[in-house]
Parts: sequence; structure tokens; C-alpha cells
Amino acid sequence: MRMLLALAAAPLALAAALALGGGGADAQSGAVNEVDRARAALQEAQAASRAAAARGERFERQATAAQSAAERTARESAALAAHIQQAEAAIAAAEARLDLARREYTALREALGREQQPIVHLTGALQQFSRRPPALAVLRSGSVADLVHLRAMLASAIPEIEARTAGLRTRLARSRVLREEAAAAAGDLHAEQARLAGRRQELAALEAQLRLASREAQSDARHEAERALALAEQARDLDTLVAELGRAGDLRRHLAALDGPVPRPAQPRQGAAAPLTPLAEETLEAAARPPAPYLLPVTGRTVLGFGAGAAQGAEPSRGLTLAPRPSAQVVAPAAGRVAFAGPYRGYGRIVIIEHPGGWTSLVTGLARTDVAVGQPLVAGAPIGIAAPSAPEVTLELRREGEPVNPLRFVG
Repeated sequence: MRMLLALAAAPLALAAALALGGGGADAQSGAVNEVDRARAALQEAQAASRAAAARGERFERQATAAQSAAERTARESAALAAHIQQAEAAIAAAEARLDLARREYTALREALGREQQPIVHLTGALQQFSRRPPALAVLRSGSVADLVHLRAMLASAIPEIEARTAGLRTRLARSRVLREEAAAAAGDLHAEQARLAGRRQELAALEAQLRLASREAQSDARHEAERALALAEQARDLDTLVAELGRAGDLRRHLAALDGPVPRPAQPRQGAAAPLTPLAEETLEAAARPPAPYLLPVTGRTVLGFGAGAAQGAEPSRGLTLAPRPSAQVVAPAAGRVAFAGPYRGYGRIVIIEHPGGWTSLVTGLARTDVAVGQPLVAGAPIGIAAPSAPEVTLELRREGEPVNPLRFVG
């Protein structure tokens, strides 16, 4: 009879435990939030990987269609940098998938631990009953009646047990799927890491070729770099440096735009300024447009947005600060000319790029710069790498020295 009571109590214990399991949802809310954040990180990384892949394919098509060897090499370099960023984003996606699978698996194991307790009690009671041969039960007084009652109880309890454990069986199957997903994510992670290493080697080899090909122009570039470094030493702060470089750039463009000697006109009136042609007006209008396409220099989460801090009374942020992967590839946000590249106090290594129309991009927080002053760049060209630990890269876009939100023009 004690066996009968134990078996009768087991389904009740199961029902009570399942009911209590529903009340533990509040305790799991933190784990659910972590899973949601991991899922959002996975979606962002996948989107960044697709965007970088499309950018790399576009640069490859441009390299194939390029007319000159210099332009072809520049586009190939930008394509390799885009593929490096694609691999970095794919690594982030694989890590997010692995983290998501592990978090779900941990939460599932905790839930299974709670829900399996009544099943263990029920299984123990059934095992105890199975050890007692039915023939011996017939020989005991009252055992036949107990056996009849027990069989009737089991006939009604087993369907209920199967219904209540259906969710448990589904969770067990899900745990096996999660283990398989974690293994697949780990395999993808190793493959993307190997692909990233290969892309970086290709880019390093191409940059070595570029350095060998540009040795003839190194003397002029070295002289201009020395002038830029002298300005950096004299400038009180970063704003002053950008302003000085801007004035130097304006002067350089003005001198380059001057016409050669013009013969003296036979009649003085013939020397009057002619009105702007439609082509000249179109050129002036284009100069006021922002550089396009405009890219973020790295992929990563936003640490500080443009204008942040103004609501708390602090000085508003003049740019956008991003937290990429350690040693992430940093690229030029738009086509232009390098006005400064090197260390600057308090900002790590920085790169300042002049764009047509008085636009300037400032990228700070680099651990290494791979460009030289005076070097022309295409959009997406590699300019350096981020710090190997706790990297933060800041992008500032300015128009005639005034900060502009770069997100307005990122395509």
C-alpha cells in the first residue's frame, strides 16, 4: 500500500513542480534580457558583414574597370580592407551565435533541473514497483485489490504524465540542437579567424608593393610630413591643428588653381572678368556637397554619439565614438587627401583627411597609421588599425571647421 501511495503522490508532485516552474519566470527575466542582447548583437554583426561584403565586391568591380595601375591598386587595397572588415564582422557574428547558444543552453539546463525533480521521484517509485513480481503480490492478503487499484491509477495517470512531460521532452531536444549550434558556431569562428589572417597578409603584401612603387615621391612627401608635424607641435589643441591644416590646404588649392601667364589684352575692356559658365557654377555647387559615399571607419557599437553630453551641461561631443574589435581595420570614410597622419597628444595616432569643398574628416584612436601625408585616398582605403585592447575610434566630420554629424551622410 505504501507503494501505491508513493505512486499516487508522484503525479501530484509533478503537477506542483510544473506549476512552480511557471512562477520562476521573474527570476529568469535577467537571463532572458541577456539572450535578447546577444541576439541583437548577432543581427548587427550579420548586417555589418553583409554591408562590408557588398562594399568589397563594389571595390573589386571598380578595380577591374580602372584605367590606370595606380587607381587599380588603390581600389584593390580598399577591397581588401572591406573584406577584412567583413571577416571581423563575421567573427563578431560567430561569437554572438556561440554566446547566444551558450546562454540559451545554460537557461535551459536550469529549467530542466527544476522540472526533472518530480520525474526522478516518479521514476524511482516505478522502479520500486517493477522489482516486485506480480506473482508475489497475489500471495499477500489484500495485494490483489491493491494491484487492481494501482493498475487503474496508472492507466489514468500515464496519459497525464505524458502530457505534462511533453514540454520537458521538447526542451531536451532543444538542448541537443543548442549543443550542435554551439559546435557549428565555434567552427565558423575558427574559419573566419583564419580568413581574417589571410586577408591581412594579402593587404600587407599589397601595401609593401605600394611603398616600393612610391619611393620616387618620398622626398616631397617627407618634406610635407615634417611641416605637418611642426604644425602639430605648435598647435594648442586639436581644433587649432585642424584649422591650421585647413588654411594650408586652402592655400595649396588656391595656388594650384591659378592660371598661367595670360597675354595682355589689346583692349583693356577685354580683360574684364567673364561671368561664370554653367560648368563653373555646377563645380561650385558640387564643392558644397558632403563627400559621398561616406563610410564609418570601423564597425562596432556606438560609445558616444554626436552632440552627447549637451543635455547634462557638459561640452557636447563633436564626433562619433565607436568601439570596434581589438586591432580592427580602420578605413578612410571618404575619398580625399591625407593632411596629417601620426601621434597627437591625448588622442593616440590620428589621421586627418581633406575632402573637396572644405570638408575634413578626423579619425582618432588608432594604434598604427598606414598612410602618409599628401597621399590620395579612395573611400574605404585602409588607413591603420585600432588599439589591441579597449579600442575606441572617434570620427569627426567638419565643414569649414564646423562639426557636422557624420551619421547624416553615412550610406
